[in-house]
Amino acid sequence: MNKLSFFLGCIAPNRYPGIEAATIKTLDKLGIELEDLKGASCCPAPGVFRSFDKITWLALASRNVTLSEEMGLDILTVCNGCFGSLVDANNIMKEDSKLREEVNKILKEIGHEFKGTIEVRHIIEYLSREVGAEKIKQAVTIPMDLNIALHYGCHLVKPSKERHLGSTENPRFFDELVEATGATSVEYEDKMACCGAGGGARTAVLDTSLRMVVNKLEHMKAAGVDCIIDACPFCHLQFDVGQTEIKKKFDKAYDIPVIHYSQLLGLAMGYTPEELGINQNLIINEEFNKKVERIRGGANE
Repeated sequence: MNKLSFFLGCIAPNRYPGIEAATIKTLDKLGIELEDLKGASCCPAPGVFRSFDKITWLALASRNVTLSEEMGLDILTVCNGCFGSLVDANNIMKEDSKLREEVNKILKEIGHEFKGTIEVRHIIEYLSREVGAEKIKQAVTIPMDLNIALHYGCHLVKPSKERHLGSTENPRFFDELVEATGATSVEYEDKMACCGAGGGARTAVLDTSLRMVVNKLEHMKAAGVDCIIDACPFCHLQFDVGQTEIKKKFDKAYDIPVIHYSQLLGLAMGYTPEELGINQNLIINEEFNKKVERIRGGANE
């Protein structure tokens, strides 16, 4: 069984613990064991800390990496922002000897040293490269006949020269993993646009941030999808909590459920929505719930 350390980040355990549960359950069925990364802190958020103080950001991110180095395991994240922060810090520390020396002086004060012995993985990147859509398809027991709007998010695919995941404007690797579950990834306008949450925008300029997600929701609704699939708890929050804020501020209702990929995969593997924490979302669409029940019921007949 392959083993990775599990970097939870902040939002998943505090706001959407179902994502954590779904990730552990589904990866276990794929022969991947996740071990808690004890003592981990915030990644920290790349769009904020890195912009103001690179050394502080690098020291905090590198400390998380060293915790996994000490376990002898690569890190797995389920969040685009955490991935962006940790993978960039890991690469910078490996490539820039002067910064590595400066940051290691800080880490030495708390008993750690960055050595550059591991890699940082995102759940979607890892599943695509190391597992593959075909193996995932073989693990599916209930094909999820759903039309979904897929949201890649920014940090998963950009900057392209660092991620090496192909096209940033028309990627397919995430779509392939979605369709391995039996779902259909529906094309919609501005599919690769930002959700508007990152860079501190949700905190500093909420109305502008919400207008950005309104544009995406309009296009998703026009495409007639059953739900939104993401791979980042912060994007997840923007689509989920954001829909409640949009209703209050702009009097617009979209009522589109938001599901993390690990939860979609869990449904396809036979877990109930409750076991995967899907019921913890604020946007609960009764039509979606009934469709999932019909799919599950049909598979059990």
